[in-house]
Amino acid sequence: MALAKRQGRKRPAAAVSEIEPPAPPKSRRSVKPETETNGVVAVATQGVTPGAVLVFGEGVSGQLGLTMDVTEKPLPCAVPNVVDIIDVAAGGMHTVCLTSDHKLITFGCNDEGALGRETNDEEGTEGIPGNVEIPGKIVQISAGDSHTAALLENGSVYVFGTFRDNRGPLGLLNTTMEKKPVLLNAHVKFTRIASGAHHLALLGVDGNIYTAGCGEQGQLGRVSERTSTRDSRHGPVNLLTPMLIRSKAKFVGKFTNVWTGSYNTLAKDKMGNIHVWGLNNYKQLGMEENLIFHPVVALSFSGHDWKKIAGGEHHTLALDNAGDVYALGRKEYGRLGLGDNCEDAPIPKKVDFGPNKKIVDISCGSFTSFALADDGILYSWGMGSSMLGVGGEETDLWTPTQVKGKQLQGKKIVRVESGGQHTVILVNPTA
Repeated sequence: MALAKRQGRKRPAAAVSEIEPPAPPKSRRSVKPETETNGVVAVATQGVTPGAVLVFGEGVSGQLGLTMDVTEKPLPCAVPNVVDIIDVAAGGMHTVCLTSDHKLITFGCNDEGALGRETNDEEGTEGIPGNVEIPGKIVQISAGDSHTAALLENGSVYVFGTFRDNRGPLGLLNTTMEKKPVLLNAHVKFTRIASGAHHLALLGVDGNIYTAGCGEQGQLGRVSERTSTRDSRHGPVNLLTPMLIRSKAKFVGKFTNVWTGSYNTLAKDKMGNIHVWGLNNYKQLGMEENLIFHPVVALSFSGHDWKKIAGGEHHTLALDNAGDVYALGRKEYGRLGLGDNCEDAPIPKKVDFGPNKKIVDISCGSFTSFALADDGILYSWGMGSSMLGVGGEETDLWTPTQVKGKQLQGKKIVRVESGGQHTVILVNPTA
């Protein structure tokens, strides 16, 4: 069942990468705005007004939450009965919502346990939003290709689903997938989580970064190329156990935030440096090497105070505290937003939204990009598809284009998260 669904997904006829990621890929990680850690769990959703959830894109696996009968929505559409939500995460083919009482609701593909609850294919319950039982107050969520993670107020993390590598399912805590939430075994408490397609990055309250999952593209930042696969000496035991990244001594305990692209990881330290590792075959990390197995400071990010960084398969968006967005990486399909005459961007280049526009949130799909302005207007660009929310046209968008729709009238968008084939937004009434 899982294999059939995965083979049935639409993928663009893209050029073969110099370095192939795990097949089949479908998303990038969900990441959250920056907050100070100061040795305690940072609540990124603190003060967020609860709102409603709207979705657009493909829904062949129920990831739109509109039942299994609705397979596509080219314009934003409200998810029925999903209210009082303070955060959302979009995985490869599933959606995660965090309620105002800090509980989880999930819907979408559950072939590998990414929903964390029992579903019935015959009854179509994958496409109906359902509750997930996790003991504790959840303050942050993240979703990858086939896994989900939830950070609790006490600094512990629950995970469910599976990571994948080039040979298929890799496991989560061991070599089996987890269809119900399980507690991540770690000797440290965490203050932030971020999911790549097949890896998880965690910021400890000690100011260090820990990683687990697939390491074939260097995204773990703690194993060499020789020991990065399941066939290495320690195999999954080493890969699936959260361990400290290999940073230089002067940076130990100095990290304040962590983000993920599909197959890479980026982190910020107290001095404002951006450390990068993982897949860089289109210079999406602003470095020269195609694969970076251990963290390095990317000087191309210097000169800005970065608020949030998001990544797709071969491109990266970076939002600074001035409200400006920069893009780097691969140009195809318009995912950089730099115009149809642009070239690949090996260093961050500013995206134009017109005068007096301040951006407050960003997100990346595999081949798409999104930016949310402080006035609640959402912009999308990249590979033409229904997940851009502009009508489902196949034409690629090379510059930011406003997302509109009747169901957005009287509402202000406050958050955007894009997955492998769909996009999720959180909205509040304007009145």
